[in-house]
Amino acid sequence: MAQLQLYNTLTRSKEDFEPINPGRVNIYVCGPTVYGHAHIGHAKSYISFDVIVRWFRHLGFKVKYVQNITDVGHLLGENNDGEDRILKKAREDEVDPMQVASTYTWSYFDDMDALGVARPDISPRATGHITEQIEMIEDLIKKGFAYESNGSVYFDVHKFKGYGKLSGRKLDELESGARLSINEDKRHPSDFAVWKKAAPNHLMRWNSPWGVGFPGWHIECSAMAMKYLGETFDIHGGGVDNIFPHHECEIAQSEAATGKPFARYWLHNNMISINKEKMSKSLGNVLNVKDMLKTYSAHTIRAFVLSSHYRSRLEYSDEAIQAAEQGNKRLHGTMTKLLAAIEKASGNDGAEAGFSLAEYKERIEAAMNDDFNTPKAIAALFDLAKQVNQYLNADGSKSRPFLEEVADLFRSIGIDVLGIIPADDELQRSSEHPELLDKLVRANIEMRNEMRKQKNWAAADLIRDELKRIGIIVADKPGGESEWSIEE
Repeated sequence: MAQLQLYNTLTRSKEDFEPINPGRVNIYVCGPTVYGHAHIGHAKSYISFDVIVRWFRHLGFKVKYVQNITDVGHLLGENNDGEDRILKKAREDEVDPMQVASTYTWSYFDDMDALGVARPDISPRATGHITEQIEMIEDLIKKGFAYESNGSVYFDVHKFKGYGKLSGRKLDELESGARLSINEDKRHPSDFAVWKKAAPNHLMRWNSPWGVGFPGWHIECSAMAMKYLGETFDIHGGGVDNIFPHHECEIAQSEAATGKPFARYWLHNNMISINKEKMSKSLGNVLNVKDMLKTYSAHTIRAFVLSSHYRSRLEYSDEAIQAAEQGNKRLHGTMTKLLAAIEKASGNDGAEAGFSLAEYKERIEAAMNDDFNTPKAIAALFDLAKQVNQYLNADGSKSRPFLEEVADLFRSIGIDVLGIIPADDELQRSSEHPELLDKLVRANIEMRNEMRKQKNWAAADLIRDELKRIGIIVADKPGGESEWSIEE
């Protein structure tokens, strides 16, 4: 098997993955700020990292997956100096901030469950780790990397020599482009808040050595990641929009506090655009997961997301997701047909195997070990489905052990890793039993044949075209018989 390689944003190159502790992977992924329902952008991010975690487990690694919930401290504005996002939503809805956070936290988990995204091993909340954040801030002040100013505490970016190493941004360029109206409490325009002083009417407030206030956004992830994964861990993930300032600031404050590397590998998923426009609430083109699930299955949404590499921008359109849906139906049809064939097949090991599975296993493993290249892995599954259909449609007895080996490969990749194929029992529930698909198609073929006998060519062609539209190809044979197959 090929060596697993990851694209490390920190080094801007693909690297062989070498875990800190053999056989174990510790991974932290920035979770949602819970002030609204999950949308298709969240789906892309968390489906992508779900598959990454699943692949590590497929390879036999013991994974500890931590994904936080940001329920305080994520501030509006280019420099994260504005109002807390959750506080703003609470004020608009005239409810308590924790009502907002609780409502959308459960909504997020409901949506991810519906998409087949496995729950993280640990889902820490920022508000549940105020003590750890205060302790880290005190340590940064003690070591000279942070300073108190008018009840707030700021990280001094000039004191950390590695600031900018993740994003490639330079301090002098950042500050030369800073707005003229800077925060007078800061020593430098690029300094970032690790603790903010709370106004008298502020609804989210905790006691601290610097007065009543609340933590900044960046400090929460450093405190929680190190609490559960250690001062140095294997992988930190998130969206490309987190690279700067969020992840850049995480590295600065974490490594300043410990004197050690924070995360060894940094993985970032790209974003979604809708009809070639950036998805945003201001443009009114945000697609919520709940709304999408009213039209498309979780398997279709996952197939659509995974049809693009996690580091590539994904263009959403009705046509693109419908294409993913049709393609996925063909995979489901092949799996259903395969299950039916297993029930009929001979248990004789001497029956013709048909083709070698080794090529497909190697292609899938090579794709996934090449920075989790899901489009190539899915392409290999489609090629395997084509081979399976040809084998099943050919004359001759079929080897049940061989068919079961094929089904196991579909299950291990299509179900367990990618999550784009339903489990056997779900396929069978949807069709009552594996033979129902064949019966339904043959009923349509018989109706078409009757229309042909009556010389009602328009009706016959309509049935044939409708079957083709959903991926079923009808082939007429001499003597008036017709056979069907799943479109390749």
